[in-house]
Amino acid sequence: MNKQAPNEASLNETKPALSSKTTAAAALTAPTLRRALISGARRVIAARDGLNRINVFPVADGDTGNNLAFTLGSVLNGALSRRSRHIGELLRRIGEDAIDGARGNSGAILAQFLYGVAEHARAQPALDAATLAAAVRHGAHSARGALAQPVEGTILSVIDSFADAMEEAAAQLQHDPKGSFSRALVQARRALADTPRQMALLQRSGVVDAGAQGFVDLLEGIAEFVETGPRALRVRGDVTVANDAELRDSDPHAGHGDGDVDPDRRWCTECLLVLDGGSGRRIDRDALRAALSGVGADSMVLAGGDTRMRVHAHVGAPQALFDACAEFATVEGMKADDMLLQSRSVGRADKVAIVTDSAVDLPDKIAERYAIHIVPVRVNLDGRDYLDKIGLATAEFYRRMAASLQLPRTSQPPPGDFRRSFDFLAAHHPMVVYIGLSRAVSGTLQSAEHAAARAEAHKLRVFDSVNAAGGQGLLTWRAAELADAGADADAILRELEALRPLTLTWAMARDIRHAVRGGRIPAWAEPAVRFSGLTPVAMVKPDGRLAMAGGLFAKAGAPEAFAAYVAGRAVKRLSKTAPVSAALHLRAIVGHCDAHADGERLLSALRGRLMRAGASLTEAFLVETGPAIGAHAGRGALVVSLQPAPR
Repeated sequence: MNKQAPNEASLNETKPALSSKTTAAAALTAPTLRRALISGARRVIAARDGLNRINVFPVADGDTGNNLAFTLGSVLNGALSRRSRHIGELLRRIGEDAIDGARGNSGAILAQFLYGVAEHARAQPALDAATLAAAVRHGAHSARGALAQPVEGTILSVIDSFADAMEEAAAQLQHDPKGSFSRALVQARRALADTPRQMALLQRSGVVDAGAQGFVDLLEGIAEFVETGPRALRVRGDVTVANDAELRDSDPHAGHGDGDVDPDRRWCTECLLVLDGGSGRRIDRDALRAALSGVGADSMVLAGGDTRMRVHAHVGAPQALFDACAEFATVEGMKADDMLLQSRSVGRADKVAIVTDSAVDLPDKIAERYAIHIVPVRVNLDGRDYLDKIGLATAEFYRRMAASLQLPRTSQPPPGDFRRSFDFLAAHHPMVVYIGLSRAVSGTLQSAEHAAARAEAHKLRVFDSVNAAGGQGLLTWRAAELADAGADADAILRELEALRPLTLTWAMARDIRHAVRGGRIPAWAEPAVRFSGLTPVAMVKPDGRLAMAGGLFAKAGAPEAFAAYVAGRAVKRLSKTAPVSAALHLRAIVGHCDAHADGERLLSALRGRLMRAGASLTEAFLVETGPAIGAHAGRGALVVSLQPAPR
């Protein structure tokens, strides 16, 4: 997350009503609150790496700082980027932006707190101490109500203590919101220090709760503005979190591995539910909570109001949660993060992190061995959006595709999806390398570049595979091997550059209707193929485009004929890379689109054909090609990718 610069106009507004020279009788105004929250949000964003390091609850996945930064970044770029003279209107926009941008457990709780504060204060043009305290109490109550099972020793406990102290101080200082806030901040700090005594996990790890620390960081940033005014908005350096001293001597993640993540609920899943406010319908929070419990959801947070609600939960099957939510409102902003993978990544913090997208054909065992992160492409089928390979299982996609009268559509991941992955990995790894789908066939790579430009660009490298499916997979696999061996990002990219022109991909489509309807193959090809009996073969060209390369007059024996076609051309093109008088050793990834038996036949025939041509497959995998490619290739398609094996 970038450390956001405040709107320049905010530095030129009138002197803050809560400055150190303000009289006790002054009320809190919208311009003052806006600038105070800018200061608080920027402090949390600056402290996010420290928050990531102390994140051990509910799982040690090291992303609480990023989640809070993303949540508050949405508010900075939304409500706080515009002036407002009415405090109720400002708070309403803050609450809505926080709900829309909420990420993670703590981010959703903080968003609900802000939303609750706004609910109570929406009619107020300004706030005195008593009204502010009442709004904070309402926010605390709202935050607690968002959870199915509130846990003490977390951000909730600190919010409650802050609200208690605000009420107590306001009773004595009814017209002094500054004095009430200062007293309540002291109590919030004490509550933060007390979180390890409330939760044994925190005590064993020697840290306070990360979400609670983030809330206190927000208050500390506000306090800095209260004391120093606009100067606080110019602070750009990192802020030390309260227990950084402990982190120098101990690692809170030590001893926290896969066992801290429930494998049956490994997906941290979120979405936004939206109803048309004029429809008269309302989201029934209790009914929604019961429905999500029915699909095994845990760590549930339902943040928002009757017509707009952010859902956060840990589940075993993200699509089950999205389907349950769709019964109540329109589902937007779907995301699902693999906490087990995140936990493993934290344990590999000394390695360069490798990321790709779901257009890749990558064996599960390779992805798991090297903790490779995969950003999902969006797939639209029968009017519903799905997260490729996460929200919709590949086999189920092909089943629905066969029955559908509509052409499945794919769309690139939005920059926010890449940004979330990049931010998390950059917080735990020295460098991050993304190997993407060919720029020539998709905007996916450009989306990743946009995200990288807004994230920690000095720690990110974006590499165009000029390939797809198994070709993209082979390059990703090699990059992960090199990272695991300790290579730095520059060395990895040098080898990928050398391997890119030697990574070859062919595809054979039995049914080209989807490719024609999607514009990948010209319309004249469909009747020509149908009447001639030709099985078309396409190849990924050196510039990354997919183009017709030939055809096979074969039906029953198409897999074997395709193997012969590929083997002859691959050996001819790649033999020059082998040492003189040495055999050509290759790696292969064979993908199939709902055609497992044909894929097995193809791989077996390919081994034999390569051997007769003086080459060999040292390692080969058969994988099911996912919806990102299958939506265009069609059922029954086969994809072969080859690359020289490491010497």
